[in-house]
Amino acid sequence: MEREIYCPTCEGETTFWLAASTELHLGTKTKWRCSECERGVVRIGEDVDTAAA
Repeated sequence: MEREIYCPTCEGETTFWLAASTELHLGTKTKWRCSECERGVVRIGEDVDTAAA
């Protein structure tokens, strides 16, 4: 599974690959990795997104 996400390291939209997924009481937690620089991004449901930080 892949998704286009803004990568601050690469300074643009790049392809991120799904590294892990698990269910939490807050929603689905997913970990994504940049295909260019290996930067990690975590998302939990619709409320938490470390790519935006």
